[in-house]
Amino acid sequence: MKHALKKKTGIMRLLEIAGEKKGLLICSGILSMASAIFMLIPYVSVYYILAELLSHAADLSSVDGPLMVRWGWIALGSMIAGLITMYLGSMASHIAAFRILYGLRVQLAEHIGRLPLGYLNQTSIGAVKKTLEQNVEKIEKFIAHQIPDMFNALATVVVMFAVLFYLNFWMALVCLAAIVLGFGIQTSMWVGEQAKENVKLYYDALEEINASAVQYVQGMPAVKVFGQTVHSFRCFYDDMIRYRDLCIRFSDSFQNGFALFKTILASLLSFILPVGVLLLSQNPNSMAFALVLMFFIVLGPGTATPLYRFLYLSSSLRDISEGVDRIDAVFSEPAVPEPQHPKKPETYSVQFDGVSFSYDTTGTSARIEALSGISFTAEQGKVTALVGPSGSGKTTIANLIPRFWDVRGGAVRIGGVDVRQMRTEDLMDTVSFVFQDTFLFFDTLYENIRVGKPGASREEVYAAARAAQCHDFIERLPQGYDTLIGEGGVYLSGGEVQRVSVARAILKGAPVLVLDEATAFADPENEYKMQMALKELVKEKTVIVIAHRLSSIREADQILVLQEGRIAERGVHAELLDKGGVYRRMWNAYTDAASWVIEKGVPA
Repeated sequence: MKHALKKKTGIMRLLEIAGEKKGLLICSGILSMASAIFMLIPYVSVYYILAELLSHAADLSSVDGPLMVRWGWIALGSMIAGLITMYLGSMASHIAAFRILYGLRVQLAEHIGRLPLGYLNQTSIGAVKKTLEQNVEKIEKFIAHQIPDMFNALATVVVMFAVLFYLNFWMALVCLAAIVLGFGIQTSMWVGEQAKENVKLYYDALEEINASAVQYVQGMPAVKVFGQTVHSFRCFYDDMIRYRDLCIRFSDSFQNGFALFKTILASLLSFILPVGVLLLSQNPNSMAFALVLMFFIVLGPGTATPLYRFLYLSSSLRDISEGVDRIDAVFSEPAVPEPQHPKKPETYSVQFDGVSFSYDTTGTSARIEALSGISFTAEQGKVTALVGPSGSGKTTIANLIPRFWDVRGGAVRIGGVDVRQMRTEDLMDTVSFVFQDTFLFFDTLYENIRVGKPGASREEVYAAARAAQCHDFIERLPQGYDTLIGEGGVYLSGGEVQRVSVARAILKGAPVLVLDEATAFADPENEYKMQMALKELVKEKTVIVIAHRLSSIREADQILVLQEGRIAERGVHAELLDKGGVYRRMWNAYTDAASWVIEKGVPA
């Protein structure tokens, strides 16, 4: 799919998505229509069998037995053929649906991966999860089930009414008029801006309850510790109440029209019989018309059955088209732009040249200024430390290097090349991150480490794990490196998870390394080992460290002290202490905190 060419919406957009597998879908449609025609032939067989019986009602011994048997075999054969073509049509539509779903999910995941982090920060996890799962899954239902049903129902209705109009125009017209009346009443309830707005409100409420549910589960430790319940977790509770009230109001608004529609379609015989009786009274001795009336009594009410599929299709299309609009809304989010003429750096020093950056606040035109006029050079083979109070801009600086966001002003360069002039793949190969909050995939430890270098051999993975001081604890796990992590597997401590992250970075071997307090969760016993591992990791690399433990960056080649998005001080540890400024105050607070102890209270 060409995202830039997407202009269609709603049902037309759905058909555009479905059209990606035109051959399979056309085949499915033809087979479904053939199945419908085959399944109607038994009714024709019954008609001719009844005609034969009624024409010899006075002397049944003169009935043409072989003719009736032949029509019986035709009915059986056509039913078998109908079931076979139905199965083949369903297979074709399902194959097309799952191929489209696979491609759509891959494209969505790839596109989300190319979006700036700002999109994910401003969008709830529940909304993204719902788009990737439920909204995409509904497209599968449309393509795999409803497209074949639509062709099947269409062929059934057309053939049935062709036969009915052929047999008797007036009774067929009355039957058709009743159906049109029923569908007109039902359709009037679903069209218009209010109906569209109701569907949007429903989906908004569903996304909100998804997001609140994710937040509720993630916050379960706090919920339990403070003795809270779902009623006291106001966000989740309020979203559930809002969703309930919306669904009730939504259903109530369509109650009367739907009940009337169902009554009309269930009572088609009451429309057909008066006309049939009137016509029969004009020619009471016509055996042929009596046969036609009997056929209408049997087949007429059956015309409603395929029409119910159209009703279900119309309501589903409304829901699905809203989901498709939300999928397209994700695709319409601008990805981080790729350069037309990409460049690669030959050296790996990192330069910030007058960088300014602000975060857009959702729903307003206001911006939060995060960085202003940041200029420095982190030289290759040296360690640059970023320190400062919370909110001073340390993490923002780190996130601008791999283009998680783009700068508002100035430039970030690696080896003199603006990161905006580098391909995303090249930039990601150039920069490694060790986050304080590390994410492990639901997979084996071996694969979690090998994320750093997907083509790495087992020996390289082991070597990286040893260098990161995590080989020993991995070997003690039930299946060693093949132990699953997360749900259904084992859970690691914060320090163990962080060492796995360091192992990834060692394995990747990128020339620029960003460390977000990589020893934050290490206990005293392992902190020394972690420091040794990091010393191996940082050799000949451009290293930028976000430091919370000031003792860990005393030997840094350059320390940048940030305050309110600006560089307040810069220098090495001893120089900054001598200045007696912000860094000195931070150092004093840090050393005082290190000597702080909890004393036993003295009773009054």
